[in-house]
Amino acid sequence: MRIGLVCPYAFDVPGGVQFHIRDLAEYFIARGHEVGVLAPVDDLDADLPAYVTSCGRAVPVRYNGSVARLTFGPVTSSRVSRWLEEGGFDVLHLHEPVTPSASLMALWASTEPVVATFHTSNIRSRAMHAANPLLRPSTEKIRARIAVSEEARGTVRRHLGGDAYIIPNGVDTRRFAPDGAVTRWSGTPERPVLAFLGRIDEPRKGLQVLLAAMPTILDAIPATRLVVAGPGEVAEIASRLDPRVRSATEFLGAVSEEDKVALLRSADLYVAPHTGGESFGIVLVEAMAAGAPVLSSDLEAFVAVLGDSPSGRTFPVGDIGSLAGTVLELLRDPAERERLSALGLRRARSFDWDVVAGRVMAVYETVIEGADNSPVEPMLRAGLLSRLRWPMRGEV
Repeated sequence: MRIGLVCPYAFDVPGGVQFHIRDLAEYFIARGHEVGVLAPVDDLDADLPAYVTSCGRAVPVRYNGSVARLTFGPVTSSRVSRWLEEGGFDVLHLHEPVTPSASLMALWASTEPVVATFHTSNIRSRAMHAANPLLRPSTEKIRARIAVSEEARGTVRRHLGGDAYIIPNGVDTRRFAPDGAVTRWSGTPERPVLAFLGRIDEPRKGLQVLLAAMPTILDAIPATRLVVAGPGEVAEIASRLDPRVRSATEFLGAVSEEDKVALLRSADLYVAPHTGGESFGIVLVEAMAAGAPVLSSDLEAFVAVLGDSPSGRTFPVGDIGSLAGTVLELLRDPAERERLSALGLRRARSFDWDVVAGRVMAVYETVIEGADNSPVEPMLRAGLLSRLRWPMRGEV
């Protein structure tokens, strides 16, 4: 099958959508499919994978509590059209198709059967609501809609109308599987390690909540270490910290995939204190796949990832006291951490690419077969419904 994937965000800048598209492309390539990816880039000299075609340089735009790097305009439009003409794709898979970037332009220009994945949770987006009358004629070209979570599905329903199937983000769980190796981040009972991954200067990632909890944690277990991985201005944040917290915190900056895996395998507890704007929780899945017990804020998207069992512990969003208390409870209870680790490893397998990509391929095949039918008909076929059934919360 010839598959075209379009990414609206700069492909050379780390991000959940970019990683999802990269992993999906490489999964299908490894299984004999021809895959092309179109995306903007931040650095025109970036070393891109052979399957990626640049459609121009990205520019930063504030969006949904973060900064998205997008591209638009006549030059991008020309490159998108040329890529589509040369690709000869059997199916075109657009990610975030209403974001004003390459995906939207590909939707306008497409003649192939179109599948769209919606990643964002943004129920209150006034921009999407205002643009709906302009977007609706284009979105009617989409033959199958995928949302990565119930939150993303709600955004589709509210702003675009219609529905979407939930197919979550995928993780190569084998790459994260615990190997028992000792690293410089490995903790001990007397000196446990907390881990955090995310942009340190992006408020919705919640690092400020975790840092505010650290004095209480250090009062009880003075040798606790906090390892923070992610880009951002360390000096500005560090200058405002209590000296004890600064001494206990190691800022790694942006890390390689290898170091990310090693850190997650080594952590005594992975903490996700995010405060909002999350439609999924890919880092929770990665932490669980690495065997790290997980403590997260109780965002709906995170609760859904952990499942009804649950496979991790939660605390109320932004509640510093509850976060500190639960961290201490778990650090003092190695048996409970071991139980959560085992549950997390099992839960993570539900998000493995073998499962997720198989469901995406089912959508492709059904959309191609029904290309001459109405946009909704392929989604109603019983065969596809049975192939796409996703475990309810608590099922693994």
